[in-house]
Amino acid sequence: MISNISKTSNFCPECGGQIISIEERGDIVCGQCGLIINEKQVDFSHTGKRAFTYQEKSAREQTGSPVSILTPDIGFSTVIDKAKISNPDLKRAAKWDTRITWEKRNLLIATTELKRISSNLNLPDHAKKKAMRYYIEAFRRKLLRGRSINGMVAACIYLACRVKEIPRTLQEILDETSVNAKDVRRCYNTLIRELNVKTPTTDPISLVPRYIVELNLDSEIERLTINILTKYITNFSTSGKDPKGLCAGAIYLACKMKDKNYTQKEISDSIGVTEVTLRSRYKELKQKLNITI
Repeated sequence: MISNISKTSNFCPECGGQIISIEERGDIVCGQCGLIINEKQVDFSHTGKRAFTYQEKSAREQTGSPVSILTPDIGFSTVIDKAKISNPDLKRAAKWDTRITWEKRNLLIATTELKRISSNLNLPDHAKKKAMRYYIEAFRRKLLRGRSINGMVAACIYLACRVKEIPRTLQEILDETSVNAKDVRRCYNTLIRELNVKTPTTDPISLVPRYIVELNLDSEIERLTINILTKYITNFSTSGKDPKGLCAGAIYLACKMKDKNYTQKEISDSIGVTEVTLRSRYKELKQKLNITI
């Protein structure tokens, strides 16, 4: 509201004097009568500017770090320096101030574990924040009773990946944690049921590029694999079928069509499925798409 006044007029609405902008405090005051027209404005002067040198970074630096849900206390905690306190009563009070509750300790452990797994999996920030929101909501609804913190964190990360359609499988997340797979699946099912979250199915096509790179295959095999999966998904249902199994069968079928000498064991070990699953999906793709080799 006041910003519109400053744009249309540079004079005080009370006395008609010249207004002054104090950028350090974000205030707009009248230079004649001292009327505070606006205060504590958001500083937009540094927004969108990039810094290439240390001097530019210092000049464009804003006060404090941005608020993030990935910090347990959202960065609002206060640390009292006990070294400069001489009064014993104040020292005792500062000592009690450093002791955190179980709720804060729980969120601290969960945040540390979530950051570690997300960093190892190279997950984007928006997926980390989504997973942390799921964990905070689960903690608020008391869904952690009888369940481990690490198991719930792994389940929240997997749920965030499913919702954000990030191609990460449950096995990849389990490889980064020491929790039993059964416990993580229980936590995941609890989150789906209690939070009423609808998750899309994992698209097998999104998994193809990563496995192609791991198997050192060329772009021709990648295009052929994507075409096979696209035709299959368009014409047939993939309900109840493991996306990794479909991906493994399509890659093996593409290798057979282009005379690439890759064994079933090499592909199944790289993708993380059994050879039986690979053969089943391979035969199904070959039969339903009428592909002759």
